[in-house]
Amino acid sequence: MKKFLLVISLILVCQNMVLAETRQASVAENACVKVFRGEDKEGLFGLKSCDDTVLAEPEYKKMILLGTSAFIVQKKNKFGLMNNHGDIIVPVKYTHAERMLGKYFKAGKGSKYALYDETGRVILPQEYSSIDLLFGGMLLTCKDFKYGVVDMEGNTILENKFDDIYMPQANMMRINYNGQWYEIEQVRGETLTLPQDVQNIKGNENFKVSEIIAKPGTATGYYSVTFTDYLLKIFSSISPAHEKTIDELMLSQGADTVSIFFKLGWIPKYPFVYARNYFNTVRTPNNGPLSEVKYELKRRLQ
Repeated sequence: MKKFLLVISLILVCQNMVLAETRQASVAENACVKVFRGEDKEGLFGLKSCDDTVLAEPEYKKMILLGTSAFIVQKKNKFGLMNNHGDIIVPVKYTHAERMLGKYFKAGKGSKYALYDETGRVILPQEYSSIDLLFGGMLLTCKDFKYGVVDMEGNTILENKFDDIYMPQANMMRINYNGQWYEIEQVRGETLTLPQDVQNIKGNENFKVSEIIAKPGTATGYYSVTFTDYLLKIFSSISPAHEKTIDELMLSQGADTVSIFFKLGWIPKYPFVYARNYFNTVRTPNNGPLSEVKYELKRRLQ
């Protein structure tokens, strides 16, 4: 029994040491600031410097660390971005907020989304119905039910004029344009990185461009889009849905993320929140594993 108590004590001591070290590192990376809770019954959050100078009054429901120099803040039901000096650098006006790759702020209002970096710089304006991650440092955007691709600086690689875009593997992209599928494969390199002059990609020896068709039975001499591809599209939504769920349940609590990690109340909620986020990720009118079925039904009804 004494040995058991000794082991438990050692675990708790080590846990507290790790917690203290992580908090100090987090503070150091973020210009020595810390989130604090107000003393009133509402328990809202504010921002202090390490010498306890108040930089932002405790009037925010949530403060989520973004990168090393900013916080996503929630005031009532609206979100914005604050820097580590307590200045609001993106207005607190958005009804939806997501953290992407730990350092990008995806903000939405209504059905339109924008993307900011941790300095408040606009990477993508608020005109997209979805903004999602792709391999190779690229983003998949949707505007007016058409898909396009931009890089992480917001530079356009493919304009928003395609019916569907997805990546079955890291070095390959499949694109649907006016009912015809095209495949771009990067021959050299494990991860696809489309060049800015993508219109001249057929002449680039690093890439292989092929036409593909949706019906395997007539795929003589061509690649085909198979049922496996649609399954891949389903599973490709697992990671974004997981990231959204973790942010919602763990990292959006307004306090130090390390201390939240040891609070296990979020675990029972995970399956339900994950299912909702996953459904929202795959549900689009022109995309997803059932898009070909919908297209075929439309053709038959016309």
